[in-house]
Order: sequence, then C-alpha cells, then structure tokens
Amino acid sequence: ADQVGISPDRVVAGVLPAEKAAKVRQLQATHGTVAMIGDGVNDAPALAEADVGIAVGSGTDVALEAAGMVLMQADLNGVCKALDLSVVTMRRIRINFIWAFVYNVVGIPFAAGVFFPTARLHLPPMYAGIAMGASSFCVVCSSLLLWCSSFGQRPWHHRLRGCMMTPWFWDWPCRKQSVPIAAERT
Repeated sequence: ADQVGISPDRVVAGVLPAEKAAKVRQLQATHGTVAMIGDGVNDAPALAEADVGIAVGSGTDVALEAAGMVLMQADLNGVCKALDLSVVTMRRIRINFIWAFVYNVVGIPFAAGVFFPTARLHLPPMYAGIAMGASSFCVVCSSLLLWCSSFGQRPWHHRLRGCMMTPWFWDWPCRKQSVPIAAERT
C-alpha cells in the first residue's frame, strides 16, 4: 500500500473474513456502492457482500464463485478497463434505444396508415418490413462500434492515419471521452 500511495489508516490487512465483510458493510453504509477485489478463500465473504465483487483469475475457486466479475489475468488494470467498457457499453445501449424508439415512433404510424386519411401518406407492408429490417441492421452496426473502443491500446483506425485514402471523418465514432473513476481503497 505504501508503494502506491495509500495511507496506512486506510489499509485493512490481517483480518478475518467476517471482519472484511463487516468493513464492506460499513463502507456501503457510509459511501453507498462498494467494489471489492480479492483472490482467496478469506476474501469470498467480502466479495459476496460487496455490490460489485471482482475476483482475480489466478485466485481460488471459492473467490471466483463468490464474485460477480472475474479478471482473467492477474492484472489490476483490468478493473479500470472493465469500468471503461461498462460506461461505453451503457452509452451505446442508450444510443441504440433512442435510435430504435425514434425510428419506430416515426415508422409505425406511416405503416399503420395514420396519415393516409388526411395527407394520403402511407407505407406499403413490403416497404414497412424492409424498414424494420433496416432499423435492426442500424442498431447492430451501431453496437459494432464498441469494437472501436480501445482501453490503453491504439485503435485500429489510428494505424491508417496519414494514408491518402483515409477520410477526415474516419475516427469520429471512436473518439474516447475520459471517464473519471474514483475508488475507495481499503
């Protein structure tokens, strides 16, 4: 803890598993949502008690079962990557939901013939089916933009920068916004 700058008064070490779970409950009462990272049998009760239990993949089977998320490598940078990925994924889900909602709010009345009596506007069933397929295709393509997300790595499209064929708008869907991450270390 000293090497990474955590003050000794914030370190809980050498305690029993029940005391770790009690500390997690205390932090939940004080701060709200608590994430716990552990790898051993003695961490399992605290991992199960935490809102987000994260087990290190090289840990024991009990810890892996008690946790809600498992880091496949014994690298704690995976926690930051997982948090970034969850933020980006939730943003993409919201974008897809809004896109599909607006598309259906506009398309369903045309397909149902709501505007036919007044404006003589309607959408034949064949074209309505094609439009619904196109909507699903757009949502899937939007979801595939998660592939552009890079967490600590250089995205694939940056390797193309400088090529004569690279358009100026090439990286607009993949701009990464920084996400502040705060963690309670115990």
